[in-house]
Amino acid sequence: MPLTPTGRLVADAAAANRGLAAFNVITVEHAEAIVAGAERAGLPVILQISQNAVKFHGGRLGPIAAATAAVAELSTVDCALHLDHVEDLALLRQAPAHRFGSVMYDGSTLPYAENVAATRDAAAYCHEHGLWLESELGEVGGKDGAHAPGVRTDPGEAREFVAATGVDALAVAVGSSHAMTSRSASLDHALIERIAAAVPVPLVLHGSSGVPDDELAAAVRAGMVKINIGTALNIAFTGAVRTVLAGDDKLVDPRKYLVPARDAMADAVAHFLTVLAGR
Repeated sequence: MPLTPTGRLVADAAAANRGLAAFNVITVEHAEAIVAGAERAGLPVILQISQNAVKFHGGRLGPIAAATAAVAELSTVDCALHLDHVEDLALLRQAPAHRFGSVMYDGSTLPYAENVAATRDAAAYCHEHGLWLESELGEVGGKDGAHAPGVRTDPGEAREFVAATGVDALAVAVGSSHAMTSRSASLDHALIERIAAAVPVPLVLHGSSGVPDDELAAAVRAGMVKINIGTALNIAFTGAVRTVLAGDDKLVDPRKYLVPARDAMADAVAHFLTVLAGR
């Protein structure tokens, strides 16, 4: 079926009081696994490509975006295409041509006033081109620079930021951290509730791979809507590859380990979607 606008999927999830997962695509196998897992769960999903993934593909957005869109359009569930953690405005401006429904502009490393100005400009461009825009306030752990552990988003500042920029969704820092390989993060659910009450747009949780199932479910109940998941798929992928290669040191056909790796990612996708839907 055709790609579904991200904003529509997010609005539907918010109205139903359930979470909507957005999974990171690095390879075509990621895209295939995300769609397979979503079909197994019978739930909509967002496939997102980050600026770092574009760098991995030699700085070329077109090929991986086209492949991901093609996989998504063969799905029996609603799928949206999202361009994630964009700091390069030249990359952001490529989104309309490659059929993205949304972009996450990341100005979180900038001083507050500069972040507001840059995000406002990004929002104006996106809305002019029919794109839904997510941005970030606060500093989610697990990355260098602004992404320092322990920082939290202030609800009052979040309200002012949304009003000043016109963003459609806001990623906030409430205790999660990017690139966690253990699911041990503890979220500040009271803070999530306060931010959700303060801003008129859906909230986004980054770094969700390190958050246990019960914490994710509680975060959705507290007001989170879009839940970003990346590292968990890579853990499943790499674990399956290691297992296959450890069992046959003469194996050279990548299909022999990519199939179980893709299946393992699909299992992870179905699991997270089910948890976030409250099933």
